[in-house]
Amino acid sequence: MYHIRVRACALIIENDAVLLVEFEDENGVHYNLPAGGVEKGESLIEAVKREAWEEAAIEVEVGPIAFVHEMAPHLLSKSSDTTIHQISIIFDCKRKEHSVPKLPETRDLNQTGVKWIPLSKLHEIILYPNIKQHIIEYAKNRKTLELIEEHTLTY
Repeated sequence: MYHIRVRACALIIENDAVLLVEFEDENGVHYNLPAGGVEKGESLIEAVKREAWEEAAIEVEVGPIAFVHEMAPHLLSKSSDTTIHQISIIFDCKRKEHSVPKLPETRDLNQTGVKWIPLSKLHEIILYPNIKQHIIEYAKNRKTLELIEEHTLTY
């Protein structure tokens, strides 16, 4: 078991809309970025590409880090002992030209769609985590962080 789970997320913004994965469960309809845990033997970049494919059936070019989200259960009033401490690295991604988002053949049982949600309509949906305003601000400013990968450094 790990102390902190690392998630890799794809933030794909085109034509003033963001690509989101739609889910429906006991809590109703809600959305997430295409994202998931980094697997053993996988880099963050590889994980973003895999998750975009697994959740939205698209190929992406992974750019810089848009922002980082931490979910620290010990700081939440509504967390339980089973809530996992998570760090989500959200990458600015571009959809490869030939790649059209769609519901993947193999998917989470609760996944019901893959949708472009206009930035102007983000306030109307439930997004987990609730980073709607961060996405809107990012789309305006595109201020990024650089990922420094050890294997790219020279000594």
